[in-house]
Amino acid sequence: MQPEKRSFFTTRFIQFLGGKNLLFGLITLLLVGCIIFVYDKISFIFYPIIVFLRTVVLPVILALILYYLLRPVLHLLMKWKIPKIWAILIIYIAGIGIISLFVTLIFPFLKEQFMNLIQEFPNYFMQVVHSVQNLIETSSFGETLAKYNFNLNQVLNNISNQLNSTVKGAAKGLGTGIASGITGFISTLTGIIVAIVTVPFILFYLLKDGEKLPKYALNLLPPRMRDDTAYVLHKADHQISSYIQGQILVAICIGIMVTIGFLIIGLDYAVVLGVLAMVTSVVPYLGPIIAVTPAAIIAIVNAPLMLLKLVVVWTIVQFVEGKFISPQIMGKSLHVHPITIIFVLLTAGSIFGVPGVILGIPGYAVLKVLVTHLFYLFKKRYNRYTDDKALEYELEDWKKED
Repeated sequence: MQPEKRSFFTTRFIQFLGGKNLLFGLITLLLVGCIIFVYDKISFIFYPIIVFLRTVVLPVILALILYYLLRPVLHLLMKWKIPKIWAILIIYIAGIGIISLFVTLIFPFLKEQFMNLIQEFPNYFMQVVHSVQNLIETSSFGETLAKYNFNLNQVLNNISNQLNSTVKGAAKGLGTGIASGITGFISTLTGIIVAIVTVPFILFYLLKDGEKLPKYALNLLPPRMRDDTAYVLHKADHQISSYIQGQILVAICIGIMVTIGFLIIGLDYAVVLGVLAMVTSVVPYLGPIIAVTPAAIIAIVNAPLMLLKLVVVWTIVQFVEGKFISPQIMGKSLHVHPITIIFVLLTAGSIFGVPGVILGIPGYAVLKVLVTHLFYLFKKRYNRYTDDKALEYELEDWKKED
């Protein structure tokens, strides 16, 4: 009787906790936490690996981006019966020619315009600030601020001093920052030089043998895992290539349209602002806001009518991009909700900085493919949910195509 009573109370206690599955989950989380704690205590062992990854990750990422941009060109040349090696050499020669033309003809003009914009922008900004200040002081809101002893002039002076010091620091170079952090500066400079030197070599082998790498990796896995892994790699490759190629093309189209529009309305620094719009458009949703802000400040200082012209140009550009360019180029390849994109950008930017903002969306898309397929395998293994027929049909079609 005694063992039966003990078993009865034990069963009731486990049911009270939520059943065996919940108890197993809690124990698993506890073990994972212990593993993380132990690895955190011996993290110094992995320091050489971290240094290696920091050195390699930049050139590899740059080479991968160029690989996905140039792979369609390589396939096009190969369709014209050009051997692969010769096609790669043609791409390299054309790339060197384009870079040379940019450095000799376009870069000096952009550099001069950009430096002038940096020097003049504080004046533009402060004129807008003083206009807003006069508007506030002459309104009823200014009386409310005075009632609570809010010194608006002091706040504006602090903003002006901070902006001027930032611009002077940018115009004069790194200055004392280099003297105080010479080691970090040399490390960063070394990383950039290594990236510039090694990217062409990595890109060459990616163009030459990039399509064979997944097959080499699959041969290292057990046969039972190869089909699922091959499908995940195929989907991840499709997601990354669609995003990179589409986003770059959309950004170029936006930069061209913005530059033409700003030139038509006669806005100062039209070319530089167009290039800024092209660069920032790589970041979805947040990029256009960053690009239009300096343009709006310059337009307000020039004339109120110029701001209206700017709004018209920007509205037309966003309409054409949203209704015609992005649907044709990007399509629905990522299947990511706009709110999710914003959250991913904010989180990745806070953790990894600018690289996180640029690479956060494709990284999330790849992670989504992996997690979705793992969840499908879980359902298929334990039969706890209805089968995902759509994914099964997609797998069958992919195997037939492959």
